[in-house]
Order: sequence, then structure tokens, then C-alpha cells
Amino acid sequence: MEENAVAHAVVDAAYHIHVELGPGLLESVYLAVLAKDLERRGLRVRCQQGIPIEYGGLEFDTGFRADLIVEGVVIVEVKAVECLAPVHKAQVLTYLRLARLKLGLLINFNVVRIKDGITRIVNGL
Repeated sequence: MEENAVAHAVVDAAYHIHVELGPGLLESVYLAVLAKDLERRGLRVRCQQGIPIEYGGLEFDTGFRADLIVEGVVIVEVKAVECLAPVHKAQVLTYLRLARLKLGLLINFNVVRIKDGITRIVNGL
């Protein structure tokens, strides 16, 4: 499945979750529900997946833990914060570069309208 199709499925799932649950829950709740919803839709989801990094010729087992990696092509970072900071977008871009992936979604569920909480981040496109 290509990146845009995966992203579309993730956004649709996030929308339905937000309509039903609304804002105000813990990030871990949204993460767990989103992962299960995507699996129910038949997508392969890895939660809290450790990604190794290389630095100075050395490899480190866990450079970071991605909230979700969907179908091996899209990183999803879930937040439940009052407002996103520039560092949140930079974090996802760094994850994409280190994982050598092209597309990430930063989803903040703590918003009135979920469309205001979804940011698409691309690496090298």
C-alpha cells in the first residue's frame, strides 16, 4: 500500500475516533484506539517501534520510538496537547529521516475540530 492511501486511512480513522471520543483524553488512549482501529481496517501497525540510528560509524539499537508505523511506510505521532510546538513537527521530520521514510502524520487529538490537529510532514519530496 502506498503512502497516500495509508495516510488517507489514518486520517479517516482519526476523524471517526475524534467524533466519538472527543478531545480531552490521554495521548495513550488515542494511540491505543487508533492502533486497534487501523488493525481492524486490515492495516499492519507497529506500536512504539524502536528505530536504530547510525552516528559516527556506530549503530545504536534504539534511536527513538515511533508511536505508530503503518504498513511500514507512514510514521504517525500522536499528541494530546493544548497546542503543537515547532519542535513536534521537527521531531516527526527527524524520525522520517532516520527511518528513511517519506511521509509522517502528526495528529493532535486535543482540538475542537480534528482537521485542525492533523499535520502532514514529508521527507525529501
